[in-house]
Amino acid sequence: MLTRRILGALVGATALSLALSVPALAEPIVIKFSHVVAPDTPKGKGAAKFEELAEKYTNGAVDVEVYPNSQLYKDKEELEALQLGAVQMLAPSLAKFGPLGVQDFEVFDLPYIFKDYEALHKVTQGEAGKMLLSKLEAKGITGLAFWDNGFKIMSANSPLNTPDDFLGLKMRIQSSKVLEAEMNALGAVPQVMAFSEVYQALQTGVVDGTENPPSNMFTQKMNEVQKHATVSNHGYLGYAVIVNKQFWDGLPADVRTGLEKAMAESTDYANGIAREENEKALAAMKAAGTTEFHELTAEERAAWEEALAPVADEMADRIGAETIAAVKAATAE
Repeated sequence: MLTRRILGALVGATALSLALSVPALAEPIVIKFSHVVAPDTPKGKGAAKFEELAEKYTNGAVDVEVYPNSQLYKDKEELEALQLGAVQMLAPSLAKFGPLGVQDFEVFDLPYIFKDYEALHKVTQGEAGKMLLSKLEAKGITGLAFWDNGFKIMSANSPLNTPDDFLGLKMRIQSSKVLEAEMNALGAVPQVMAFSEVYQALQTGVVDGTENPPSNMFTQKMNEVQKHATVSNHGYLGYAVIVNKQFWDGLPADVRTGLEKAMAESTDYANGIAREENEKALAAMKAAGTTEFHELTAEERAAWEEALAPVADEMADRIGAETIAAVKAATAE
């Protein structure tokens, strides 16, 4: 059943749709860009850059309104809101597309599938990435670009040096069967939870720990309520910038061209700062002294990789063997 809030927003979306059918627009086309993280994260800064460039390259024909920090919708609500036209643009984490029925995107959740950013970008900026985005069309969604956040670290209130250290811990994850399998492989208890609720859950002990790129951990102040963290770089967190397909297809061609240019430049910007932001966040959390950070030794990393290796085989039927093969082929080039 639709939430009252989404139904209310649909009234505005319907009015916008009617306005688009009028040849001469008296008012700018409003694009509501909703996301769930803080403005000072790589995604938050990327959204702000897109707002600036979109309005510039369309000569004011578009008014982009950015709503960070789950101001409009939480994780579980935002994709439905986009499909219904209550918002026009999102940048959800790639794990969100599994529950939508496009499990191919969960390939990005597989542990240790990307060696580094270079290997990752062969996928997100290549043919494999285009193939994945095209799979969203059937859901009424047009995929525009991939934005990086970064590689994830593990945190908890106890040391996480070896796979055995996870045994019995309640670990918050995004809604992803792959991430559930990851935590199960480590002996932890996966807990699916909205991103906006994680700090309080960590603070009150509802969950023991979580995984995040450093920038997300730092901007949400999770380091204040986590005593230990391990720089494991075991998984990747990224986003797909998406729009409501009907809205996008209904835009005037010149406006869409301007938005595509703005998206290309803001993508370069967002990806360019993602690594830098994560390095700064990690350094800031180390300096704060509330969390003890552990760097995996070569032997410890090998043990993590061995413990998590079965996840890819376990998830092959769900993600699609062809998708996994395409990603591995792209990274091997």
